[in-house]
Order: sequence, then structure tokens, then C-alpha cells
Amino acid sequence: MNAQMMQSTTNERFPIRTVSELTGVNSVTLRAWERRYGLIKPLRTPKGHRLYTRDDIQLIQEILERLSNGASIGQIAREIIDNAVTDDGDSDTWIRYNQRMLNAIVSFNNQALDAVYNDAMSLYPVDVVTVRLLLPLLEELGSRWEKQTGSVAEEHFFSVYLRNKLGARFHHLNMKNTGPKLIVACLPGEHHEFGLLLFALMALGKGYQITLLGADLPIGELQHVAARTDSQGIVLSGSASLACEELYQDILDLTETVSIPVFIGGDVVNTCRDDLVRTGVHLLGHDLLASLYMIAGRINNTEKQA
Repeated sequence: MNAQMMQSTTNERFPIRTVSELTGVNSVTLRAWERRYGLIKPLRTPKGHRLYTRDDIQLIQEILERLSNGASIGQIAREIIDNAVTDDGDSDTWIRYNQRMLNAIVSFNNQALDAVYNDAMSLYPVDVVTVRLLLPLLEELGSRWEKQTGSVAEEHFFSVYLRNKLGARFHHLNMKNTGPKLIVACLPGEHHEFGLLLFALMALGKGYQITLLGADLPIGELQHVAARTDSQGIVLSGSASLACEELYQDILDLTETVSIPVFIGGDVVNTCRDDLVRTGVHLLGHDLLASLYMIAGRINNTEKQA
């Protein structure tokens, strides 16, 4: 086979009907694997039609083999994503990225910061950049501030930069997604929204549609937003400084008035765990990927019961 023929085969694209015939997986299931688990991400034509590669077909066949051996689709999805995060770049690569970004922040150099961020995003998926670079960097900036080796100005500089970057990407992805709708907001009194923004960005990468309400949102507003957006879930985040007793009553009122699952993440899960458990909400950990899989499973169960 000559090089031209090999390239033609490699670039071949297949519509969903053909892929369904080749693999035996119906189109509804293929779309569900994409929307709910982020397992297969086909290309899209200008009209929105899905086009699959031979690699996509191979992955579908591997998934079928694992299913036949007794694994659940959720377990398979998590293993595939976890392996992608683990395999994308060695630790030295991310240490170097982290140091370069930190140097740019300390010197308040927008161009240098942009160069590092764009370099990472050009080589790795957004999930990987978020888990391996952005989250560790945010933690390091917070630690520097606590130890007084950094400054508030450094944190604000990076915050403005990151908000602008995430905002542009958020708008682009949210316009084209067709998956389940999530309301995402910070609990009352919570003004640090970057963890929530990163979660929203990863959710968008999995096909969710996001209604992002930002920081310090009154819980009483959520019932009306859920009704008007026809959302399938509510995701809230808060820090350890929130008052547990007051939060308990507000969250209890919410869970009693909405019929969709409510999820809560952040340090408030540790400090107010007992109170939150009594409200019936679903508690999320700090692992964003694991949180997304929990949300997908709960939403699927709710839809089946309905």
C-alpha cells in the first residue's frame, strides 16, 4: 500500500448509521456513550452530523469486548479517561509547565503566561491540562499566599487571566453542546469560583449544557432557574467557612422543592458532611473526573425512574 492510499484510509470518516452497522451498536447507544460518558467524540459536519474515524470504531469494539466480560459502561469510561490523564505527558513535563506559568505570574507577564497555556492546550486535551496543570497551579498560588511567599496581586493577576480564557472557551463549547443540562453555582457566601469554572469547563468537554450562575448565589433562586431551563441536575460548590446549620435548612428547602438531583462539592463537604447528608444531596469529592461520572450515573437513574 503506497503512502497516498494509507493516508486516504487513515482519514476516512464514517456516518453514525455505518458505524452502527459495522459494530452492532445502535445509534441511540452511541450518542448516549458520547453525551453521558464522553467515551467517543466524533467529528461534526457543518450541519452537525457525526463522523467517526477507524480509531473510533476500534474503540467501540474494545468497549463491547469489555462489556461482554462483565464490566459496566461507567467503569469502562472512567478507566479510559483515567488512563488518558495518566498517559498524557510525564511528571517532568507538567512540572516544567507549572514552573513556567508560575514564573510568568510572578513577573506579571501576560505574553509569557499565554504562551505556556496555549502550548499546553495545543498538545493535550482540556481534561488533562485542567487536572495536571491548572488545578495544581491554583493550589500552589493559594499555598504561596498562606505562607506569605506570594502576593494577593499574583493571585488576582492569574484569576483575571484564567477567567478570560475560560470564558471564551466556555461560550464556544456551550453553544454547540446538546447533552444534559446542569445548573452550576457557588453557595451563598462563596466568592472563589475558579474550581467551579474548571468543573464547568470539563463538563462542557463531556457534552453537557451548562447554566453557569457564578459566585455567592442565593439558594432560593435555584428552583426557578431549574424550571425555566429544564435542567437535569444542580451542582453547587462551597468552602469550609460556610455556616453548616444555615446551609442545612437552605439545602433541605431546595431538595424538597426540585425533582432533580442536587450535587455539592468543595471543602464544605468535609466541614458540613453530616448536615448535608441529612438533606439528601449527593456529595462530590475533589476529583473532577470522578464527580462527572457520579453525576452522569445519578442523572441516568433519575431519567430511567421518570
